[in-house]
Amino acid sequence: MAKIVECVPNISEGRDSKVVEACLEPIRKTAGVKLLDYSSDVDHNRSVITFAGSPDGCVEAAFGLAQQARELIDLNQHQGGHPRMGAVDVIPFVPVAGVTMDDCVELAKKLGGRMWNELRIPVYLYEFAASRPERKNLANVRKGEFEGLAEKMQDPAWAPDFGDPAPHPTAGATAVGARIFLVAYNINLHTSDLKLGKKIVSCIREVKGGLVNVKAMALLLEDRQQVQISMNLVNPFDTPMYRVFELVRLEAERFGVSIAGSEIVGLVPMEALVKNEEYFLRLEGFKSHQVVEMGLFGE
Repeated sequence: MAKIVECVPNISEGRDSKVVEACLEPIRKTAGVKLLDYSSDVDHNRSVITFAGSPDGCVEAAFGLAQQARELIDLNQHQGGHPRMGAVDVIPFVPVAGVTMDDCVELAKKLGGRMWNELRIPVYLYEFAASRPERKNLANVRKGEFEGLAEKMQDPAWAPDFGDPAPHPTAGATAVGARIFLVAYNINLHTSDLKLGKKIVSCIREVKGGLVNVKAMALLLEDRQQVQISMNLVNPFDTPMYRVFELVRLEAERFGVSIAGSEIVGLVPMEALVKNEEYFLRLEGFKSHQVVEMGLFGE
């Protein structure tokens, strides 16, 4: 069986298409790697990139991306709705076929070492690659963002896993890790009331006692004048999208607000979509292998 890894870097640029395209170029040129998807968000000022391929190829492509981002993105000039601490903010490796999570942890460490040794970008390891429990959660690692990074690094408890305790002057620091499939899922509301959005977020986030496996924040989409509930579903199998959608809908309706629409950023496992069909169509006894593509290509 071929060894396949997915890599989903997020870069802190969603407005300048030339910069985004330049950052994609090393991925396109790396042998054994295929660029699967990328999307840029103007309000977030962030781009989510997905590629997959051989383990070594993915490390090489991710390094090339980080090198380009370091040259082209200056966080001192960056503004956007999404939290960030690095020009390349996060680089996760995801096992797809023929590799284990432990293999992906080793890839994260390999890349982290190279990013410091060759690019002088400090690196924090997170999720399954985390060196200590408090670093497993990306939100903890990124707390304080780029503006608070220099002060945060002076605390020995937050020294980077690779590098000196000082951010790169323009590229900040990067979180590199290993994780399972994650779904970036946004729900847009027919309201511009950000306070209302934050109330809804407090009801659905795991950390606030809401749904397990849900990380969320509210922001205003300026061009649409709509509040967005922006979420990462860190385990879309145990906490499926339909459950999140329904809870947001119920909470919004308490305030007389309806849902304008929802969106998936980047790629999504087919199994996660099948769970939604089972729920909304009330399918009885449905199995994922009944989906033609799952039957043909699923493991």
